[in-house]
Amino acid sequence: MPIRKFNPTSPGSRFKTVQTSDDLTATEPYRPLTENLHRSGGRNNRGEVTAWWRGGGHKRLYRIIDFKRDKKNIVGTIETIEYDPNRSARIALVSYADGEKRYILQPLGIKVGDTLVSGDNVDILPGNCLPLKAIPLGTQIHNVELKPGKGGQIARSAGSSVQLVAREGEYASVKMPSGEIRKINVECLATIGQVGNLDHENVSIGKAGRSRWLGKRPHVRGVAMNPVDHPLGGGEGQPTKGYKTRRRKDTNQFIVQRRPK
Repeated sequence: MPIRKFNPTSPGSRFKTVQTSDDLTATEPYRPLTENLHRSGGRNNRGEVTAWWRGGGHKRLYRIIDFKRDKKNIVGTIETIEYDPNRSARIALVSYADGEKRYILQPLGIKVGDTLVSGDNVDILPGNCLPLKAIPLGTQIHNVELKPGKGGQIARSAGSSVQLVAREGEYASVKMPSGEIRKINVECLATIGQVGNLDHENVSIGKAGRSRWLGKRPHVRGVAMNPVDHPLGGGEGQPTKGYKTRRRKDTNQFIVQRRPK
């Protein structure tokens, strides 16, 4: 969808850009698929700040998204394309033939009236959901599970996709946007195509206040702090930048190729 610019009538509008809403077909969410969203403001249960630079922001309703896509062999029709304040992607309301409605991430190219389906032997079309064992090599996929039945965890943000590059035995190799290649069980589900809303990355915030609307407080650089406040503070030569922080050693066996440095 197009990016809209503004006349520089104020410092805040000079660099601000927004996405147009031409692709959206509903202004209010489907209420049965929403729930209240509690926000912590970065505080723990004792009121202490444990995640810096969070707080404020507009109130939001959480939209319950179907990441599992476990309605097998039941055709669904896209009813609406909607904005979701909780993620960068657009969401689509799917009405299934049995009367149930669910939200899914909107795949690129999907519009109101299109049909989609999940199953083991469905067509390779955008929005359809299949296990990795049934998807042709080279296909772009998104909303990929890491464990069968857990729901999609990989490639869920706007414009994201991964590529199925190989299959051997009970594992398939998937290439991430970073270049990393990872093995995933062939029984895991994935959705065909790329996540929509490609222009999200081209939006310029334009002013500090707009970040506050999103719940983001001013972000102070670590190097501007004292050593007591941050590992990068004070200009001391401690092992800060570049040392490994990954703790999931049990999943190292599934990483075929690391992302390039």
